[in-house]
Amino acid sequence: MKKHLLPLALVLASTAYSQPRPATNDRLPLTYSTTYQTPVFADSQRLEKIRKVFPIIDSLYRSHAVKNRFPGIAFGVVVDGQLVHAGGFGYTDVAKKTAVTPKSLFRIASMSKSVTTMAILKLRDEGKLRLDDPANRYIPELKKLPYLTADSPLITVRHLMTHSAGFPEDNPWGDRQLDDSPADLTNLIAGGLSLSNVPGVTYEYSNLGFAMLGAIITKVSGKPYQQYINDAIFKPLGMTHTVWEYANVPADQLAHGYRWLDNAWQEESLLHDGSYGAMGGLITSIEDFGKYMAFHESAWPPRSNAETGPVKRSSVREMQQPWTFNNLSASFKYPSGRACPMVSSYGYGLRWSRDCEGRVYVGHTGGLPGFGSQWWIMPDYGIGVVAYGNLTYAGMAPVNWTVLDTLITTAGLKPRSVPVSNILAQRKAELVQLLPNWTNTAQNTIFAENFFPDQSLENRRKVVQQLYAKAGKIVRVGDLVAENQLRGRFLIEGEKATIDVFFTLTPEIPARIQQLDFKEVSN
Repeated sequence: MKKHLLPLALVLASTAYSQPRPATNDRLPLTYSTTYQTPVFADSQRLEKIRKVFPIIDSLYRSHAVKNRFPGIAFGVVVDGQLVHAGGFGYTDVAKKTAVTPKSLFRIASMSKSVTTMAILKLRDEGKLRLDDPANRYIPELKKLPYLTADSPLITVRHLMTHSAGFPEDNPWGDRQLDDSPADLTNLIAGGLSLSNVPGVTYEYSNLGFAMLGAIITKVSGKPYQQYINDAIFKPLGMTHTVWEYANVPADQLAHGYRWLDNAWQEESLLHDGSYGAMGGLITSIEDFGKYMAFHESAWPPRSNAETGPVKRSSVREMQQPWTFNNLSASFKYPSGRACPMVSSYGYGLRWSRDCEGRVYVGHTGGLPGFGSQWWIMPDYGIGVVAYGNLTYAGMAPVNWTVLDTLITTAGLKPRSVPVSNILAQRKAELVQLLPNWTNTAQNTIFAENFFPDQSLENRRKVVQQLYAKAGKIVRVGDLVAENQLRGRFLIEGEKATIDVFFTLTPEIPARIQQLDFKEVSN
């Protein structure tokens, strides 16, 4: 067979990376503020209000399971780093009528992916690899990969983590590779692979890419990726009932998978654990996965407390960021019918979505023959939901959207509020003293060097005095609402009108006012 000839540029590039170089952790000790205040939930009764919604949540999941003919469904609600509610309906084994419980073990399919990327980040944090290392450093067979163009970059570890390596979308082919051996995976790569895109150009979902990540974990850690993840992540989190091989699960705890065919449930054959388990082989319960979700929630808000988890909080937050654009759904509607456009991207083994109201969702779906699942957390709200069904590709997105939307609406939940930093409070007080006549402004040092060149003192004075004249007698200066440490707004309420004041500060120490906007708002 004639070998594929690589362009010379790619041969040279591959050779340049062929010599191992140490992966070091270059992070220096941090200096940090001792006055920073972390964002907080203002409502001290939020958990009690959430608990009152549990009967509605139970009803929503039960109805969803019945409507879609799920043999069984298991679900949970995680709030502020705790599994606060869990339940189940139907059967894990239809023939034996074994009831679903929060302890039942379901195969969660692609929900496994973030566990794999978390392991990669742990190895990165330990200085054992870099995310922008070429993947062929750890999988030598990739050095012979025929790229689409001469200017293609080498596939990196990060490309694999973000579905941007250029491999074709491989559902449902990838679902049937779950029990392939490590040798099968190696032989597949060595035999040559087809690319659909140039690496680093676009998102395209690849189970194969995550199987490669499993192989990289094995190579770098010196132990099978399953064992490394068990030791490095599951054990520290207390996930003692999470497994990779279904044959190791007690019969009364294992959820069997089914397909609805000819008006009856037909059992799907379970595949054993293998090299593709890193993309979708995990078997776990609501109770155990709730601990994993709680750990993701605990990464928020950023703070100076001691680290307590198996992976640094900053690395968990890094996983949850949008790395590869996925989709803009301009016509997205919540199940209630409320229209709200949604933008989505892929993080590290996680999906990231933000809606028209600024709500951020982080999680993943899962689907295999016999199973469907999904989890979401909302970092700003401190809440999350997870649901499993034992029906082929059981869709959990509609009910999970409904549950989260219902929780927020019914319990009246608000995102964390940002405490007002000392410098913001100081600048507000100084502004209020100056307005509306800008008295002694020339001697004042609170404004940045760009401030008056951008708009003269005369023009600023004229605008503010006109607004004050419309407002009439000032009756109240409202509280400052902070957007972050250096940006905020407040209201000046008059008898006739109200003035909205927005300002943002520079990165200097001390931070000075670089932008200041006024506008009239309705009383």
